[in-house]
Amino acid sequence: MAEPYYRMSSQQVLDKLDTSTDGLTSEQARVRLESHGPNKLAEGKKKSVFVVFLEQFKDLLVAILVIAAGISMLTGDAESTLVIIAVLILNAVLGTVQYMKAEKSLDALKNMSAPVAKVLRDGAREEIAGPDVVPGDLVFLEAGDMVVADGRLVECYSLKVNESSLTGESEAVEKDTEALSGDSVALGDQKNMAFSGSLVTYGRGLMVVTGTGMQTEIGHIAHLMNQTQQRKTPLQQNLDDFSKKLAAAVLAVCVLVFALSVFRSHMPVMDSLLFAVALAVAAIPEALSSIVTIVLAMGTQKMAKENAIIKDLKAVESLGSVRVICSDKTGTLTQNKMTVVKAWFDGKEVEAADASTSDPVAARLIRVGLLASDATTDEETGAAVGDPTEIALVDWGDVHGMREEDARAAYERLGELAFDSDRKLMSTVHEVDGSLLMLTKGAPDVLLARCVRMMTADGDVELTDEMRKRIARANDDFSRQGLRVLAFANRTVDSADVTFDDERDFTFVGLTAMVDPPRMESAQAVADAKRGGIRTVMITGDHKVTAAAIGRSVGIFEDGDIALEGTELDAMTDEQLDEILPKVSVYARVSPEHKIRIVSAWQRRGCIVSMTGDGVNDAPALKRADVGVAMGITGTEVSKDAASMVLADDNFATIVKAVVNGRSIYANIKSSIHFLLSGNMAGIMAVLFASLMALPVPFAPVHLLFINLLTDSLPAIALGLEPARKGLLDQKPRDPKASILDAPLARKVVWHGALIATASMTAFFIGLNAGGAALASTMAFATLALARLFHGFNCRGGESIFKLGLFTNKWVPLAWLGGFVLLALVLFVPFLQSAFSVAPLTAVQFAQIVGLAFAPTAIVQVGRLIKMAFDK
Repeated sequence: MAEPYYRMSSQQVLDKLDTSTDGLTSEQARVRLESHGPNKLAEGKKKSVFVVFLEQFKDLLVAILVIAAGISMLTGDAESTLVIIAVLILNAVLGTVQYMKAEKSLDALKNMSAPVAKVLRDGAREEIAGPDVVPGDLVFLEAGDMVVADGRLVECYSLKVNESSLTGESEAVEKDTEALSGDSVALGDQKNMAFSGSLVTYGRGLMVVTGTGMQTEIGHIAHLMNQTQQRKTPLQQNLDDFSKKLAAAVLAVCVLVFALSVFRSHMPVMDSLLFAVALAVAAIPEALSSIVTIVLAMGTQKMAKENAIIKDLKAVESLGSVRVICSDKTGTLTQNKMTVVKAWFDGKEVEAADASTSDPVAARLIRVGLLASDATTDEETGAAVGDPTEIALVDWGDVHGMREEDARAAYERLGELAFDSDRKLMSTVHEVDGSLLMLTKGAPDVLLARCVRMMTADGDVELTDEMRKRIARANDDFSRQGLRVLAFANRTVDSADVTFDDERDFTFVGLTAMVDPPRMESAQAVADAKRGGIRTVMITGDHKVTAAAIGRSVGIFEDGDIALEGTELDAMTDEQLDEILPKVSVYARVSPEHKIRIVSAWQRRGCIVSMTGDGVNDAPALKRADVGVAMGITGTEVSKDAASMVLADDNFATIVKAVVNGRSIYANIKSSIHFLLSGNMAGIMAVLFASLMALPVPFAPVHLLFINLLTDSLPAIALGLEPARKGLLDQKPRDPKASILDAPLARKVVWHGALIATASMTAFFIGLNAGGAALASTMAFATLALARLFHGFNCRGGESIFKLGLFTNKWVPLAWLGGFVLLALVLFVPFLQSAFSVAPLTAVQFAQIVGLAFAPTAIVQVGRLIKMAFDK
């Protein structure tokens, strides 16, 4: 919003917008609609499905496979050409589907716009379409209305507006028309403004529209979301980097093999090209992208059962790298339910649960809270309905055996003075013990000033200055603890027909202190996150004192930590924020820009950041964070669309469980990559050896594609289903910049690849001596395929299979069996023999293949047993 309208008087705003108390004329409205445009959010340009499909072919490895398909076509190898093209199209379709499922945030924002508005035009009240509202329009607000645009309130009658979608705080805000002072007032404190997308819950009012469409607070959020770019996940960055390096290596080696074949071995050019194609197909893990997607998808199913619903598959792996969780307070760390936790009466402070109805003052305090409230109990569900503060009073009565229905039936309401924000009081009249009693609740400072006596167990006494000080001190103590305090009083009246003038000469009954309490599991979850090297930061729209108190109770805010408000954040440069960032654990009264700024500051430090939220105001930061987490119960559709994960139970502890799952899934993906690369390394080594020794091509491209796409896929997916190892949460988050193919993994890939290549080339020579090139190629192919199937057992976490147990992951033996059956079909079914260019085998030759294929796994497992023995 360009102008600080909250600082102006109502008349100044009307003058500024060139309108009057009669509203705009129809002509003025028409001109302004042409000038400002409709009251809608702007849409960004979207890519067509065809463009998205074409973009899937930008990858270097894909380009190499396209070239390989072209060469196969030139050499007349139709089977290889068709298989390569089919793989490329399948991957492109998968990528396109993933993209088209993505961002719908602006659509959800648009759906929050009110369909109609009640405005004053030409001096008369009329209903118009929401998009036709313009700056300067006078809009009527009534309970149940969705606010159609941003506006300055010019009339206000007990108006309450729920702004949770913008501020994150569930309690409705009491509005007034008084101008505010100060250069920067937080959105939640702008009590003379109403904002587009918020809901009128009580009272009525009249506002002059100050902003429409993209000039509203929701429009500002939409603009932020357009500007906010989602970062690539660590896995995406790792795989992109790995793909580039692999592509460069493949091209270099293919050129070398082609040159050796032509100039050293004097092979025909086409045969040399076929050699190079075989090498490219052997080197590139065609199914890697699909397998990673499948493993992530399997992980999401497991996480969904634990109330973490993943929208973006790649976010699963990012969870394992999270170093900072920026958590909302209300409903995530807390129960999103106001609860009376303490009370003060008869000169003493007690825990709310310990108040006894045998004490006449405690019983009166609970009864006043029940009767001077409008909250009710839903007969079907048994849940309390109404204002959160009043629901807390009803629940407190239930705890002590005073049911709201019974109390109101026994003490019928005979008169009332409704709450309003000017008086800050609510009074009701009931017949109690034969007398008419006015029961009143309200702001402690206001009500205490109208009290002359105090109720005690020994009867009512005069309220002395010393007693007033004690009550004021108790109120201050509760407030410093971040508790919301209400005062209660009563007096006898002559008639049920009371007026505001009767709200005087009260007998003070007591105070209640309430809070949205932490979830039972929040403190443990924060401690678990800390144990796992994860910092938890609270970001909330609530006040600093309340936020810090809750933060301290769950272990987020510790001695030496800092709590900042949004206005303090505004006064800091990025450099100043970066300097104190590690010390700040609570941020209060923040705006959407503040949230993005906090997330970005942690990201500048190289941290993977998760952000939780439920409101429209959270959406830009959810999108900016590496892992945006929306609330499934209280969350708006906008926040859910912007997030990559939704919590079905709105529980912080679920995030910590998801982190453990994320770490497990990353470890499993790494195992799958170990399996795929070591198998491909074996194929590369075998082809290179044959090239250097001027031997026939050991594998046809169709052999390698069969292995990469079918027999390899099953174990790779099975490895992705490995159960989570114990102690994952005791590890520190992994460095997102660390390569997925680190030095220890690279050494294993080369060593295991060499073992499998040796077994495959041994089979090749046996076949070459026994029946020529065709049999040699068949035996090498079968040995390579079966050795890679056995190798799946080696890739289960780097430990001996005897320690892990053969069937602790039942999917690996099943994958081996499935791959073995597929290989047997190709080797022994006549029409498949022809399609896959394999020669018939004798029983002895097949036994030799099995023995040679098992040898690399046996060597690796024996090595691990020896290592275990030495480590003891």
